[in-house]
Amino acid sequence: MNLICYLSNGYPTIADSIEMAKTYVEAGCDIIEIDFPSRNPFLESEYISNRMAEALKACDDFDKYMEGMVQVKKLLPNTKFILMVYENTVEEIGEKKFIDFCLKNDYRDIILVGLKDETLKNRMIENNLRVSCYVQFQLMEREVEYALKSNGFVYLQAVPAPNQVNPAYPELKDCIRYLRGRGLKNPIYCGVGVHTPQNASMVKAAGADAAFVGSTILKLHDDKPALISMIRQFKEQC
Repeated sequence: MNLICYLSNGYPTIADSIEMAKTYVEAGCDIIEIDFPSRNPFLESEYISNRMAEALKACDDFDKYMEGMVQVKKLLPNTKFILMVYENTVEEIGEKKFIDFCLKNDYRDIILVGLKDETLKNRMIENNLRVSCYVQFQLMEREVEYALKSNGFVYLQAVPAPNQVNPAYPELKDCIRYLRGRGLKNPIYCGVGVHTPQNASMVKAAGADAAFVGSTILKLHDDKPALISMIRQFKEQC
């Protein structure tokens, strides 16, 4: 199973995030989820929102972020990347410019959030970008149907809130078995609630293709030895 670590692009600077990407890979990270900071990250936690705000305070030129992402690709040619971006950021960059950048630099796996409608998502798919679908733990039928039609990976909630458990599929392994039984062929990456190496072990045992780890790693940003050690502990369980 692959380990996915979240990278705050531009925090505290673009150069720092490039170095952090190298550290992630050296520690054992298989896939990096890298974001474009949004000026209105309304779906994020306060913690992530503040990091985006700090990044934009240091540099609010999205061309510079693109240059950094080209550089990190050259430095880490064997590492897979997932690009997380808000629709409002794509609009600011320019839809065509954003899509052309992704295609030219092989940023083809996209987590697209904050959508007003399906227009931008559909245009990305038409241009051969792979747009992920998020499926909550309770397996809402509308989300499952979107996942079955998607050309990207499925981002499946790994750990439910108390009111999110579907009695018919009470554990993550049951959810994954159900999705596969419905005919889902795309990769299933599990996140939300993966805070410990034990959580990652559970995700692997459930049959997922990858596990997302976010704040647990991000909060060790200023203690690189501890950060490296934590990534290695997660990787051991993957």
